[in-house]
Amino acid sequence: MNNSVYTINKGINKSIEFKGLKAQYIWYFGGGILVLMVIFSLLYLAGLNTYLCMTFILGAGALLTVKIYHWSNTYGEHGMMKAIASRKTPKLIKNYSRTNFQHLNRICS
Repeated sequence: MNNSVYTINKGINKSIEFKGLKAQYIWYFGGGILVLMVIFSLLYLAGLNTYLCMTFILGAGALLTVKIYHWSNTYGEHGMMKAIASRKTPKLIKNYSRTNFQHLNRICS
């Protein structure tokens, strides 16, 4: 019984990771590459010099790669969603009407 033919899957419930990119950042990177390919084709069809198109796309691709790896390392799997959600919450709530408190006063007494 000690020599089992079944392998143990030790990666259960771990997030997907590909070359250091975690979870949704893989999709962001793939989408960015597709957008860069479309931009290159549009610039090429517009008649721009090929070397100029390549220089622009390679620079934008390098910037995209650095930015997405930075996000992946900074925020992790769910951190960016949490950061965006925390920015959308109000810092304070102002209420200039006393009707809510008067209504509570009638219920409690």
